Amino acid sequence: MSGTEQRNGREIDKATDTATTGHEWDGIKELDTPLPRWWLWTFYGTIVFAVGYTIAYPAWPMISSATSGVLGYSSRANLDASLDAAQQAQGSMLAAISATPVAEIVGDEQLSRFARAGGESMFKVYCSQCHGTGAAGAPGYPNLNDDEWIWGGTIEQIHDTISHGARDPVDMETHYNIMPNFGTDGLLPADQIRTVARYVASFTGIEGGEATPEGAALFADNCASCHGEAGGGMIDQGAPSLNDRIWLYGDTLPDIVAQIRSPRHGVMPAWGARLGDDAVKQLAVYVHGLGGGE
Repeated sequence: MSGTEQRNGREIDKATDTATTGHEWDGIKELDTPLPRWWLWTFYGTIVFAVGYTIAYPAWPMISSATSGVLGYSSRANLDASLDAAQQAQGSMLAAISATPVAEIVGDEQLSRFARAGGESMFKVYCSQCHGTGAAGAPGYPNLNDDEWIWGGTIEQIHDTISHGARDPVDMETHYNIMPNFGTDGLLPADQIRTVARYVASFTGIEGGEATPEGAALFADNCASCHGEAGGGMIDQGAPSLNDRIWLYGDTLPDIVAQIRSPRHGVMPAWGARLGDDAVKQLAVYVHGLGGGE
């Protein structure tokens, strides 16, 4: 090409007097321009730094470990030291929680703040899968932010529920109740189930609800012994209130009919044996402080 010449066995670009690399793309040739000196010295400096780093710190993998480095640095040792320091700092607070009844923890500002922080962390690990990250619940899983408590919402009752669970197959002190299968066991015919369901729906104005004398009689004979004459529920029985707008398995007339016909029964694990009482206290304080605790 007219823009280059051969010199000492290399092709030289006439315009810049710079050798080319010999590469060509669509008639365009690349100049072999030397890198700036500052860039080269910076690059060489990084190489020196990298070599020095691998000498000073753990770096090179061996068969069963890695080189330890002349400074003896260990990120694992640093982590262990940090964890030990954190545990020592928490030790006095955990000891105080262990020695303090759960109801008194709520009244102690420092202990309560520590317990809530610990309880919130444990809630995310052990409870949020069912009750949600904000504890708002889901169908079949109670909302812990409201004031409807099947087994009671005092701090002691919440502690007891977390510790022993509900219908846990192992814990002998677990909360336990069973709602009769009025339909599948033939205790009530389908027309009577629908009548009492309409009566229950009438408590809160659900569409299709109707407070008939027959429904009232069926409710009194079959439901009031657990849910109360006015449907207010009974904590001792673990029977939820039916006269508010909080429903665990749906708030429509078909949902109520289905629950009377063939009830669903949730299971909550007994966390006391798994986590220990100190952890259960912290969870109880956190849940009680969500806003719905009595």
